[in-house]
Amino acid sequence: MPLPDSLLPANDASRLQALAPYLTLGTAPDPVFTEMGRLTAKLFAVPIALVSLVEKDSVWFKVNEGLTGQERVARHESMCSVAILQEETTLYEDLQKQPCHLTDPQVAETLHLRFYAGHPLLTAEGHAIGTLCVIDRQPSTLSLPELKRLQALATIVMKMLDLRVRMQKQSEQVNALWLGLYLQMEESLNRLTTLRDLASWEENSHTAAALGYQQSIEEEADRILRVLDEQTTAALAAYLGPRT
Repeated sequence: MPLPDSLLPANDASRLQALAPYLTLGTAPDPVFTEMGRLTAKLFAVPIALVSLVEKDSVWFKVNEGLTGQERVARHESMCSVAILQEETTLYEDLQKQPCHLTDPQVAETLHLRFYAGHPLLTAEGHAIGTLCVIDRQPSTLSLPELKRLQALATIVMKMLDLRVRMQKQSEQVNALWLGLYLQMEESLNRLTTLRDLASWEENSHTAAALGYQQSIEEEADRILRVLDEQTTAALAAYLGPRT
């Protein structure tokens, strides 16, 4: 079906041109991006985390953690199509009570999706080529620190996409950089999993131990975001010239 005008940003033609280089990454699984999906889901304690690229007629999930069987969906069916319409985070706390009428609400209902938070992936020129989003099957919300964390992660994901595109023909450098990013995320995932498991064993979330575990989770989240941002920024500055 034709895409409704309500889902078309005014700059969609130039936005699609900006998106084109990132589509060359292909659909083959990339362990580093897969690990980013797992890390994002763990950081927000949700079952689903996606990195989407919004094409002319469809939305392709470059990263899909938890939404089994969904690799590409029609653009008018995806809330990621809504999330690229503004520079701020798009937030639906309960899709059952507050459906997204810009897309087909039956899609979220069929997939039993209740909570959606998506932040646009912005190129250096300001084009929203896709989103980083977290999704839950129960109502939820994001605190201000969590909103800032999602925005910071989206910035890191955009840098990772830039690295992968610009370094496609530099396999040795790609492998070294990618291995470093993967190991950092794997280490952080192990720490977060352990801390959340320990917290879950507490009788309630207000014990001294539970509060201590939560503080450690927050500190680990801040640490991994800082490290990943430093690594991707340094890699772009040190290794990559203008894209040809």
